[in-house]
Amino acid sequence: MKRSIVCRCEDISEEDVIQAIEEGYTDIEELRKKLRIGMGPCQGRVCIQLVARILERKTGKKISKIPLPTVRPPLVPVSLGTLACENDEKEI
Repeated sequence: MKRSIVCRCEDISEEDVIQAIEEGYTDIEELRKKLRIGMGPCQGRVCIQLVARILERKTGKKISKIPLPTVRPPLVPVSLGTLACENDEKEI
């Protein structure tokens, strides 16, 4: 049987999402907390829309009525050099 992957970052299948909905998780925030959808490197650019369509199909809610998570970029931009610890400080 072929798995239909919804979230590649977290390896979540459509079946995983449907099972969570049947367990009572009926909005995207609840599904994010349970399955970690939208928490990988892509930050939900693909999977959030797919999960919203599955929610619409399984719960009868219209996509326009399903609240989507807000994107929260860093408050202050961080340089790649800072993240890579390029300065002369030694790592502990």
